[in-house]
Order: sequence, then C-alpha cells, then structure tokens
Amino acid sequence: MKKTDISSRNEVIILVNRFYDKVKADDTIGYIFEDIFKVNWDKHLPVMYDFWESVLFFTANYTGNPMIIHRQLNNVVNFTPEHFKRWLQLFHATVDENFDGDKAELAKQRATSIATVMQMKIKA
Repeated sequence: MKKTDISSRNEVIILVNRFYDKVKADDTIGYIFEDIFKVNWDKHLPVMYDFWESVLFFTANYTGNPMIIHRQLNNVVNFTPEHFKRWLQLFHATVDENFDGDKAELAKQRATSIATVMQMKIKA
C-alpha cells in the first residue's frame, strides 16, 4: 500500500488514534495513561486532534498549555528521559508506518522539538 502525506484533519485523526493505540499497549509509558491517570480517551483524543492539526496546519484549534499540564502530571509520575524517548519512538514509528511526505516529516520534527523542550522545562 502506497503511503500518502498527512494532508487533512482526517489523517491527523488516523495518526493520533494509531499512536495512542501503541501508547496504551506500551510497557514503558502505557501505565501512565491507563493506570495512573486513567485517561478518558473520549475527551483526550479530540484535544490531541486539535493539537496536532494546529501544529501541522496552523489552524489554531488547540488553545491549551501542554507545558502546564505536563508539569502537573510530572508531580505525580516524575517523568524520566526514558519516558520521553519511548513516547518519541512510538510517535515516529506511527508516522513512518502510515505516512510519507513533507507533513509527515514535519510531524516527526515537531514531536522531537516538543519532547526536547518539554523534557528540559518540565523539571525547571
């Protein structure tokens, strides 16, 4: 099957859903979402659709502050470099398995930047 680029919200939804399917099942970070925070996926996923659509297409659909939220979460979990590394591995793998093109590359670049900045600032 020929992969296409991320070109609309529909592809963003596919990316986010497939990524979080990996996250939920992952031994390194899945428990954070499933066991500790017991994420309400019906609420969380649409927020992530808006976030990634804004990141990739500059739609301004997302208005939250992920740094504040993750700082609060860090008080409970104490995120480690391994958590960020695994999140990034899963994200990149999901993009590579499903998409090919400029926006797919941009998604991976932005994810890397987000993880790097968050990891530095979350402990500040």
